[in-house]
Amino acid sequence: MSRPAPSPIFTLRGAGAPLNTLHFSCHGGDTPLLFSGSGKGAIHMWNLNTRRAETVVEGHSGNSVVWVNTLRGTDTLISQGRDMRVCLWDLSEGRRAVLDSLWTGSVGFCQCSLLEMSTGTHLLAFAGQQTEEIKIVELPSKTPVCTLVPDAKLGMVMCIKLWQPDSGPGPLLLAGYEDGSLLLWDVTQRAQLNQTKAHPEPVMCLTFDPQCLRGVSGSSEKDLCSWRLDGQNNLQLQDSVTLVNPGVSQLCVRGDGKLLASAGWDHRVRIFGWKKLRPLAVLQYHTDLVLSVAFSDHQDPRQRLLAAGSKDQRISLWSIFNEGADTG
Repeated sequence: MSRPAPSPIFTLRGAGAPLNTLHFSCHGGDTPLLFSGSGKGAIHMWNLNTRRAETVVEGHSGNSVVWVNTLRGTDTLISQGRDMRVCLWDLSEGRRAVLDSLWTGSVGFCQCSLLEMSTGTHLLAFAGQQTEEIKIVELPSKTPVCTLVPDAKLGMVMCIKLWQPDSGPGPLLLAGYEDGSLLLWDVTQRAQLNQTKAHPEPVMCLTFDPQCLRGVSGSSEKDLCSWRLDGQNNLQLQDSVTLVNPGVSQLCVRGDGKLLASAGWDHRVRIFGWKKLRPLAVLQYHTDLVLSVAFSDHQDPRQRLLAAGSKDQRISLWSIFNEGADTG
């Protein structure tokens, strides 16, 4: 049985548009921040101490912002808009300026994926101009690394995830496609390693835990599909979880590997134990589709938060299962 659901500890209002993407920055400095990207092109920087928007920037000509992130250890914000641009922002010393931008050629909803490299640089993966194309560049130089195109016709790239395995020479990339397929790519070799059909419908979202080599994906139907990588980099489908209502916008695993959150089209956030995908709670607050979920990166586990952004233009903040609860 699911546990009784808590209420949000607070909410953030004033975005004035659907909240497509959320990103916490709470690990450095005195001020914990939450970045949000809206359907009208605005990026809000919320101060979680004052619970107000500290800054609002607009750099995508009113086009929907579908993804935001930050370069760790710097004052650089990255945003992706449906104007086919990725913008790098300088937020140091009160600045709010676009440092550089990158043209993607993609008008889709596939969110970028960012990977910090040991060299201090970053890799950025994004859907390209061609339907099935994924491009990877190095930041901040914007040097092209590779272009990945599958052998078969799989439709649009829907979601991607870069990560660096503990063993092996270079990064790998997982991608979900319009026909319901998942593909694993070797970025260094520019080679397709494995493929499986995870869903009958387009893969709307995926998340992956490199520590245990497990992932989960969602689509417009009721099933969350669980899968893992074996020692030979083969994608193996595991148990699926059937939701009460269909449609998942986003999935997120908490940094300690204990919880999974899903953003539901049924206006609800669902919490699962990541180990066995055991349902733990259903968070009911929003009055329209939940579009985004994110766990905070507080260094103190007791301060950890979950944020959910909705089409109802509100962000809810929750404190759940922070004190060593049995999450299974």
